[in-house]
Amino acid sequence: MPLRLPHAFAALRYRDYRLLWIGQFVSMIGVQMQTVALAWLVYDLTGSEAQLGGIALARALPTIVLSLFGGTLADQVDRRRLLIVTQSTAAVLLTCLALAVSAGWTSMPLLYGFALATSSAMAFDSPARQALIPALVPRERLTNALTLNVLAFDTAAVLGPSIGGVLIGAFGTAAAFWTNAATYLVVVVVLLLMRSSVAPPSPIRRGWAAFVDGLAFVRERPILWQLMLLDFFATLLVSSIGLLPVFAKDILRVGPDGLGLLFAAPSAGAIAGSLLFAFLPTPRRPGRIVVLVVVGYGTSLALFGLARWFPLALVLLAVAGSLDAISMAMRHTVRQLATPDAYRGRVGALASIFATGGPRLGQFQAGMLASVIGAQWAMVGGGIACVLMALGSRWWAPNLWVYRGEELREQVSSDARQPSRPAAPEYDAATGPGE
Repeated sequence: MPLRLPHAFAALRYRDYRLLWIGQFVSMIGVQMQTVALAWLVYDLTGSEAQLGGIALARALPTIVLSLFGGTLADQVDRRRLLIVTQSTAAVLLTCLALAVSAGWTSMPLLYGFALATSSAMAFDSPARQALIPALVPRERLTNALTLNVLAFDTAAVLGPSIGGVLIGAFGTAAAFWTNAATYLVVVVVLLLMRSSVAPPSPIRRGWAAFVDGLAFVRERPILWQLMLLDFFATLLVSSIGLLPVFAKDILRVGPDGLGLLFAAPSAGAIAGSLLFAFLPTPRRPGRIVVLVVVGYGTSLALFGLARWFPLALVLLAVAGSLDAISMAMRHTVRQLATPDAYRGRVGALASIFATGGPRLGQFQAGMLASVIGAQWAMVGGGIACVLMALGSRWWAPNLWVYRGEELREQVSSDARQPSRPAAPEYDAATGPGE
């Protein structure tokens, strides 16, 4: 019997999705703790904004280079087994780093190598995880499932940095790395407990041909690549995450505990944004709403750059996080509904390149710029550039401004009738897989 839950949490009625959601939530808490610990450790070792940017670049490069290959693989193998491999690999890497930090062997080459290795594993993990979700819930629950994923991420991003800041202050950075290694093992256990047997897709093309075919699929749908570009440029131009250690230590002077709160603030706001989106219907012009949300996002972070009062800084970060969560949920929904199952791994991988590469490259450019003009003015300038880019999308991304959801659904239905590309699987609305 499925669980009886409120409408906003309806996707959690399905057992295997519920297991995956719980596992991801626990793992995300660990990842957020690791993010705080790594940033604090780098800045404590070097005192350099440029080194913070360098670590962000090391995390971005594998995502950009390998994600499409990971997505192509996710469209050709059992996605659950692929996730078991990637999560186990990440657990081993975190254990090795925790051992090194505990033994006092910390160095920047070690941290750069760790950033490259873990990001390489996640380049194969993220596309498989995103592509697995539609197989675990009925199609009419997909929007709810994706919104709950965003909610889980944002809730974990509040708890993780806050717990991480306390752990670092009380026990040192190694404690955060040990804890994150354990959370990856939780995900492996959850994946092993899942009952659904989800057969791997059977794409017509394989290897390099499948890789190229995935790119062509996205290129033919302007709303998809325009959404990806808007997200990429917004986070490339203004990224607060890489500079938060500078604000915590040198500008706001709040130490590691305050750093944990700064990391948590955007996600605290994002929880409110995610809950709001879960209860509201999709807007009539979702593309235009995404653009306006990005304008607000850039404005909030520009004002954060000017803030010298800690509570005000937390509020501005929370506003930015709330707007970002609304934008993320809308982008994920459009992308999943617009993509047949045989393409979900590759489309999700391409989206990961933009969604993950943008913030990390943004951290790199913010670190470089801050080393020249200071962290505050780097934030202000980036926020203004983000606003101008979003408003300029009226000319470089006109589809976003006129898009109505039904147009893309009709296009997908047309694709499903074409023999050259397999359609998304039909789900039984009454039972659904994994219940």
